[in-house]
Amino acid sequence: MLGTRRTEVLILFLFQLASRTPAAVFYVNAGGTNPSPPYASWDTAATNIQDAVSLASLNDLVLVTNGLYQYGGTAQPSGNPSNRVYVSRAMTLQSVNGPAVTTIRGITNANELMRCVYLADGAVLSGFTAINGGGGGIYCAGKSALITNCIIMANYASGSGGGIFSGSVFGCSISNNIGGLGGGGAFSSALTNCIIAGNGALIGSGGGISGGSAFNCSISNNSCINGNGGGAASSSLLNCLLISNSAEWAANSGTGGGAASSYLTNCVLIGNRAGYIGGGASGQVLVGCLLYRNYCNNYGGACSGTLINCTVVSNSSPDTGGLYTGTAFNSVLYYNSGAFGANYTSGYGLTNCCTTPLPAKGVDNFTNPPVFVNLASGDFHLRSNSPCINSGNNKYWPLYPPGFIFPAITNDLDGNPRFTGGTIDVGAYEFQSPASIISYAWLQQYGFPTDGSADFSDPDGDGMNNWQEWIAGTDPTDAQSVLTMLPPSNSVSGLTLTWQSVTNRTYYLERATNLLLQPAFTPIAGPITGQPGVTAYTGMTASNSPASFYRVSVQR
Repeated sequence: MLGTRRTEVLILFLFQLASRTPAAVFYVNAGGTNPSPPYASWDTAATNIQDAVSLASLNDLVLVTNGLYQYGGTAQPSGNPSNRVYVSRAMTLQSVNGPAVTTIRGITNANELMRCVYLADGAVLSGFTAINGGGGGIYCAGKSALITNCIIMANYASGSGGGIFSGSVFGCSISNNIGGLGGGGAFSSALTNCIIAGNGALIGSGGGISGGSAFNCSISNNSCINGNGGGAASSSLLNCLLISNSAEWAANSGTGGGAASSYLTNCVLIGNRAGYIGGGASGQVLVGCLLYRNYCNNYGGACSGTLINCTVVSNSSPDTGGLYTGTAFNSVLYYNSGAFGANYTSGYGLTNCCTTPLPAKGVDNFTNPPVFVNLASGDFHLRSNSPCINSGNNKYWPLYPPGFIFPAITNDLDGNPRFTGGTIDVGAYEFQSPASIISYAWLQQYGFPTDGSADFSDPDGDGMNNWQEWIAGTDPTDAQSVLTMLPPSNSVSGLTLTWQSVTNRTYYLERATNLLLQPAFTPIAGPITGQPGVTAYTGMTASNSPASFYRVSVQR
């Protein structure tokens, strides 16, 4: 699945490039000896890039061979800073042999600033190193400006976007750039298959990236010197790796070592640090993510956010090691360390989670150890006897998480399908060959085997098999614990229907007036939240027909 998505993105990009048939081709060679306009051959190639770019028209191609390009340039319309290369129209600027041998150098000193490249919307930059740019490495006028196969390094902007501002970026290395107001590596950019490493934000947030998106990217060793979100801030991330980023700029300051105020799906966060809260992430929505060995000086491997199908393991802080002041669904919070709550902060709701101790708030949680393949080596896939198998709740898995800009997500952290047993597992990894269709934690709670042999047995003889009892939330060993309707009653308010219920289930009422019709039953009420012991529904519509049949259904 991951490989398929990556291929789709690259095919789309290559199609966009291939669809541009250049009207004219211009040539640039830093070592040329006979530069003659219009630079229509290698023999007459321009010796600086701007001379050729200035002659190019819409959809033209400028080809650049090996060399260090540190002369020429022009100011953009706003005047400051100037640009070594100013591309003012939708055209392609491409190197012959790639970024290792083709470099555009800007200027960063106290007396003069020169950005490396300005790209108009629709323009393409391919195969260059952009280095030492003052005012940033590359400034894009919009998201349809494309950057591919480039190295963007050691650039500086006093504002946002030290390496890149805006644009769509494919297969690039973005390193050691500084953004004064955030987005040290990139600001408001859409990044795919990129390496973002060693960048910094001086005052604002997002040492690596800010205000953009990242797909299949590695984000490592970035930092916020005086802000939040060492790796990423206010961004949407899919299938990304965030390692050893930090937001730790003063005593008890800095939030979200890996990411802050962002939407992360199927991402791995390892070894990130924060000075205040959220060593791994803070103020976020995390779906299908692994948080491992993140550290915070105060509170939480994750903080003030929502976790869905995440695995949060071996994080630490002096206070709460796992999740601080947040909510979690279908998640593993285990083996974390903190003096005032190793795995989570008490008082906040967890639902369908594997953690210890059992939370006072929330439903369908369990304390059984998650049974990973190899905890010591960091392999957090589920063993075949893990209680996490089938123990989540499908309704919490969001195909489109809030703020999410990527296609619908139906896979786990490995790219394998979710819902292989009909019900989603707890944690970031889905076990692919469950023997039972029932929650393994539920089966183990009642001493039943997890090999599927007990799924449709009825040990208490109440007419409901184990699968039905699990769905209904009833006790499979107690014949009195069963989903059943009680005798109805009439009043001036109408007919009252009553049934045995539990608090962590949702109910629906249906009515039929002729059982020979197909379908006989039609919905009359629901969803209805279950109450302890008994739930009742009263409605005038229930008493209008002289002969009616009623039934109740349950959803977990």
